Amino acid sequence: MARHTVEGVVTALAGVLLWVFTDGVETPVVTLSKVGMVLTAVGAAQLAVTLILELGRRRA
Repeated sequence: MARHTVEGVVTALAGVLLWVFTDGVETPVVTLSKVGMVLTAVGAAQLAVTLILELGRRRA
């Protein structure tokens, strides 16, 4: 569980940093702030799934 929690936190943190500090930077395909939004959502989803699975395992 600890590994998945750390991965989720690092992914979300990297996403927030990209989202906040790369506004206006454009690459040929996407803007880095949009990549940051996606990474933030993926990190938050990973944290949520880890929490749900851990709570389910503790109840059983």
